[in-house]
Amino acid sequence: MKIPFLGKRRRKDELPDPAGLAELLAECALLRSQAYGAGVRLDDSPASLEALDQLVPRWRDDEDTSDWLGNDAGLYLGTVIVRTVPGAVWELRADGQPVVHLTGGREFDVVDAGHRWAADGVPELSQWYAEVAED
Repeated sequence: MKIPFLGKRRRKDELPDPAGLAELLAECALLRSQAYGAGVRLDDSPASLEALDQLVPRWRDDEDTSDWLGNDAGLYLGTVIVRTVPGAVWELRADGQPVVHLTGGREFDVVDAGHRWAADGVPELSQWYAEVAED
């Protein structure tokens, strides 16, 4: 049965194209919901990272929420980097972990950075961004 409005199904082992991967990784639903509830607009800009750094970390009381939010924060950080730092692109490591690849050949594990931010707030997302953007 073909249902045309559903589009072509991807095979399980087939990766989306780079634009599709970027869109998929940019969703960050929990982070966007938390930010919206706090009045922070996530517009994929470095300034929005600074605004996230100012949020009161109420999520730290719930380990599951903190873990999920850390993942989203890392993916959002990666989204901002890919959209604003020339030459930065998303890549998937062999283990499936999304990382940002920078023009100098450096690989940046944004998900790890997001988890560290969610757990401790240090380094701040804006600090991670500044470090990557100056390379």
